[in-house]
This record gives sequence, C-alpha cells and structure tokens, in this order.
Amino acid sequence: MEIKVENAKDEQAPLLAVTLLPESVEKTLIQKAISQTFESTAHLANLLPTGSVLAFQLLSPIFTNQGDCDPVSRAMTAALVALCGFSCFLLSFTDSFMDGKGHVCYGFATTRGLWIIDGSTILPPELAAKYRLRFIDFMHAFMSLMVFAAVALFDQDVVNCFYPSPSDETTELLTTLPVAFGVVFSMLFVAFPTRRHGIGFPISTS
Repeated sequence: MEIKVENAKDEQAPLLAVTLLPESVEKTLIQKAISQTFESTAHLANLLPTGSVLAFQLLSPIFTNQGDCDPVSRAMTAALVALCGFSCFLLSFTDSFMDGKGHVCYGFATTRGLWIIDGSTILPPELAAKYRLRFIDFMHAFMSLMVFAAVALFDQDVVNCFYPSPSDETTELLTTLPVAFGVVFSMLFVAFPTRRHGIGFPISTS
C-alpha cells in the first residue's frame, strides 16, 4: 500500500490574512473644527462658572429635543441660553473668602466692598476694600458672556434647533464664529486674569 505525502509547502496557507486599511480622507476646514468641538468646549468651560455650564450641558439635549425643535422647544432653548448666559455674567461679580472658623462665605462685589449673601459676617472696612467693585469686573463679565456664547454655538443641538437647514455661508459662519470667540476671549482672560473666586469658581483660601 502506497502512502502519498503531499508537499506541505503547496498546502500551507497563511495564518493571518492581510487586512487592507482604508485610505485616510482629508478633512475639510469645517470638519476639523467640528472634530475639535468637545476639546474646545471643555477648554472654554474652564473660564466659566461650573454650575452654569453644567446646567446648560445637561438641559440642552432635553430642551432642544436633540436638535429637532418645534416652536415651544425653540422658545425654551432660547430661555435656557439666555438664563445661563445671564448667570455667567452675574456670577462674575461674586467673590468668596474664608472666615476665622474656616467657613467659605460668598458675596457680591459692590462699590463699598463685598455684600455677604447670607449675612453671616461683616468684613472690616480695610478688608472690604480689597473686594470692591472695579471696572475690570465688568470686562470679565462681558468676556464670560461671550465665552458662553461660544460654548452655546459649539453645541450642535442648539445650532440645529435655531438653524435646521442653514445655507453654506451660515454653516461656515456658525463654525468659525465660536472658534474666533474662543480664541480672542481666551487670550483676553490670559492677558487680564480675574482675581475673584466667586460662585462656581475655585475657592480662595485668603
């Protein structure tokens, strides 16, 4: 009886198949900007009160119905944007300090000093002068409002709610405008930093 031995080299098959990788497609300027949305939003959000940004990011998908708005949801979204923007503006005038018992006290800056919200303590005049309202506070409030506008424009649900079928020019504007706002006002925050530690901002230990 003959036993045939076939050539192993002829029968050998590759263990791993060669996987072809898809060719990379070059992104357009708009696609590159959209791909950086979350990174840019996170960076800009650090310049704003935490509570205002968190409330906007949590409620935005609900109010906008994930971008599919009717007149009622559009009005609610406009109210949400206006309310969160106003809170960013208003909270720029708040500040905090730590009293002798280690409790953090919050208040609003006034021309006379710091008005404590809960009235638990009264600052002496020499210390209250440190927290007095200044012109740069209005500048920071305006910059916070503009930065929040950039964050809102980065939200695709909000954009789709107000502009469901934008033209090419509008799409380009809605893409480049928040980037420009973010760059310009981030640079202004670096050039003119705030010394306040208000509600939603890091707490002062002084």
